[in-house]
Amino acid sequence: MRRRRRGRARPLLLLVVVALAAALCGCAGTTTGGAVSVLASWSGAEEQQFRAVLDAFTRETGIKVHYQGTRALSQVLHTEVQKGTPPDVAVLPSPGELALYARRGDLRPLDDVLDPAQERTYSRQWRKLERAGTENRYGVAVKADVKSLVWFSPRHLRMARAPGTWDELLALGRQAPAGVAPWCMGMGAPPTSGWPGTDWIEDILLHQSGVDAYQRWVDGRLAWSSPEVRRAWAAWAAVTAPGSVRGGAGSALLTDFGDAGRPMLAERPGCLLDHQASFVMAVYQGYDEVGGRQPTPGEDFDFVPFPDSRGPEASASRVWEVSADLAGMFNDTPEARRLVRFLASTRGQEIWPGIEGASAFSVNREVDHRVYRDDVRRRVAEVLTGEDTLCFDASDLMPAAMRNAFYRAVLEFLADPGRLDALLADLDRVKQGVASGEWLGFSCAKAE
Repeated sequence: MRRRRRGRARPLLLLVVVALAAALCGCAGTTTGGAVSVLASWSGAEEQQFRAVLDAFTRETGIKVHYQGTRALSQVLHTEVQKGTPPDVAVLPSPGELALYARRGDLRPLDDVLDPAQERTYSRQWRKLERAGTENRYGVAVKADVKSLVWFSPRHLRMARAPGTWDELLALGRQAPAGVAPWCMGMGAPPTSGWPGTDWIEDILLHQSGVDAYQRWVDGRLAWSSPEVRRAWAAWAAVTAPGSVRGGAGSALLTDFGDAGRPMLAERPGCLLDHQASFVMAVYQGYDEVGGRQPTPGEDFDFVPFPDSRGPEASASRVWEVSADLAGMFNDTPEARRLVRFLASTRGQEIWPGIEGASAFSVNREVDHRVYRDDVRRRVAEVLTGEDTLCFDASDLMPAAMRNAFYRAVLEFLADPGRLDALLADLDRVKQGVASGEWLGFSCAKAE
């Protein structure tokens, strides 16, 4: 009897050994162990929120994640790539950087990493944008934001409907009572101060002149002194004119973008409107301007879409400026592949948006919008997963020299609007000095 039992147990023992070996080699999607290195720009609260995603990955797979967060991501990543020691996965806040690494051959394509079912959870627009203008998919949007938003406090500004034109938006600001400026504004964002102003120019140009003009501008094919670009700067001049910005344009130069909206939410407001991306919701909820309590979405702050002035073209589809943090794979390892698949999965995408106080938005269409904790966030998510035309932030796609010159020009324009023609001429000279191969050639995607 004993011998028979031992004889039967031997095949069973072999099966257990084989199963354990399969687990150790990572076969068939089982728990693998091992480790993966990740580089991203998030620190503080954002790092803790992203770590919640990574911790869930580790619990599911047994793979340890070595995370490094740095605000100097571009410099650190460039150095490590040059040394031949890049992280396995890096999350880049600029799609332009992702595209450059992809075209240099430093990134590994993800076409055979993500299964077809995962591909179908993303809209055509995002599948195109994540290809970064190449034939292959190189990025996964860890989180995304809508930039074409104008924020206000329903407690201080009531509107029957969202402004449908640029003139209606300006008229909305003119409802400000005495002592209250129409616009909140802050350009401070070291070491890239000025980008809140570039967002203004980009949004105006996109919604005044349309997708084609925007694309040609991002490609370097439309001059800065062109009528389309100059008209956008001139329109912004109406926003930054004396009496329109709280404290004046000079104050905007000294105000951090994260503090610009404080007066909008104060019990006695100092300004009515704030043009900022959807990530500002987390900033607003960190204020204590409303009687010492945390501001509430929908009650203390809400948004309207940036108005579209394209006429008949706008009736077919609304267009939105967006940004995204894109994960790219620099080392093709089993652990890196597992992480990329997790970050793209519905399970991985729903964690960060569900964290209280976070302003992370998923472009995965299978993420249930009930994961977002309020209607304001759900409306942002609907934009990112809908069928409208999406265009990446223009300055994020421009060559570094052009982007930095754009930042400087915005600051100089606020200091002296009378120099507009000279500033545009300077920007054209910078553009002429950029090699043709540095322009990326992509920015927008339609549902089609």
